[in-house]
Amino acid sequence: MRAALLLALIVLSSVAQAAEFEVLLTDGRRAWSSSELLEHPQARDIEIVDDVSYKRPMHYRAVPISALLEGVAPGDHLQAVALDGFAAELPAAILLAKEGAKAWLAIEDPQHPWPPLSQGKASAGPFYLVWSDPTASQIGPEQWPFQVARIRQLAPVEQRFPALLPATDANAEVQTGFAVYQKNCMACHRLNGAGDSEFGPDLNIPHNPTDYFSGDFLQRYIRDPQSLRRWPQGRMPGFSEQVLPPAELERLIAYLQHMAQRKSNTSL
Repeated sequence: MRAALLLALIVLSSVAQAAEFEVLLTDGRRAWSSSELLEHPQARDIEIVDDVSYKRPMHYRAVPISALLEGVAPGDHLQAVALDGFAAELPAAILLAKEGAKAWLAIEDPQHPWPPLSQGKASAGPFYLVWSDPTASQIGPEQWPFQVARIRQLAPVEQRFPALLPATDANAEVQTGFAVYQKNCMACHRLNGAGDSEFGPDLNIPHNPTDYFSGDFLQRYIRDPQSLRRWPQGRMPGFSEQVLPPAELERLIAYLQHMAQRKSNTSL
């Protein structure tokens, strides 16, 4: 029994040590192992006061993400992809910024593993995109991907997924709502079959949530999903007013209502 336990620990340790983070840019691929990143010249110990995933202060060994994005320009568009299919769309400018919020790639040390995210679940590692001073740049919780495996350079969302675009004559509220959707919803959901996430359900096919949530129930669901559908396995977070101000929530719903009239013919 003891020998079997020892073997299991050795296997887990070797898997953790073999974890690899990659950056896929138009000019090629770069990759680092956990051990290489822990020993990176710019690696340092940081404290995240209000960690989005652990919901408490956390200490990490981390590298500024900008140090791993050589050749990326502020106008480029990036996507952080997690092991579970979560895909966060990220303007390169916020990852490269020298003022305001600062982005870090936290690296889990196999010799000192992080705690599980909750009972029966894995940790946020082996790699986790975290932010110091996130409120300075209005960084939302969907921009904290954990168990992140890679960052890749892509064309902007508008070019990759025209099925997400509002009509050209849509009002300013709907157009702004599209930007809110990209920041807060697209990491988990597709719409009209468009998007890279493999995490949550499509928000327009076969039905848009504005088709079946009446009154203020959709707003209440976005604020606190478990208040309407109590489900222990539910993974959608609540979006507080600090994260999603009332005006932005209204614009998001205006976009969804608009897209309910622009359903794709693609069957899922």
